[in-house]
Amino acid sequence: MSEQSPPEDARAEYADALPGYADALPEYAERVLDVAERIPPGRVMTYGDVAEWLEEGGPRQVGRVMALYGGAVPWWRVVRADGVLLPGHELRALAHYRAEGTPLKQAGSGTEGHLPRLDMRRARWDGGAGAEGHT
Repeated sequence: MSEQSPPEDARAEYADALPGYADALPEYAERVLDVAERIPPGRVMTYGDVAEWLEEGGPRQVGRVMALYGGAVPWWRVVRADGVLLPGHELRALAHYRAEGTPLKQAGSGTEGHLPRLDMRRARWDGGAGAEGHT
């Protein structure tokens, strides 16, 4: 599980950020973080994949949880569906991807910043092998 837990008073503060989850934010956040921890090194899931896995919420809710509480888990393994590296964290994420052998697509010379993208076809994890405990 996550090393971080939201404070009790976070429910009211983040009620607008996670509509429908204001009362269950700590439990929902823990479930999102648990999925992030299950993703094997070198693989990724999209925000929408995580929501689908949990059968609750959507990409925005998962993204909000990751933004607020994801620092204690392998946050770089929960990604945008288009494979673009997380803005503002590109270099840190890229270092993790390279260390873990995550499939990347090299950027073209016309790509801003010349940063690669994730090769979503090869890197995406469907929660298969080693995904015991699916809820």
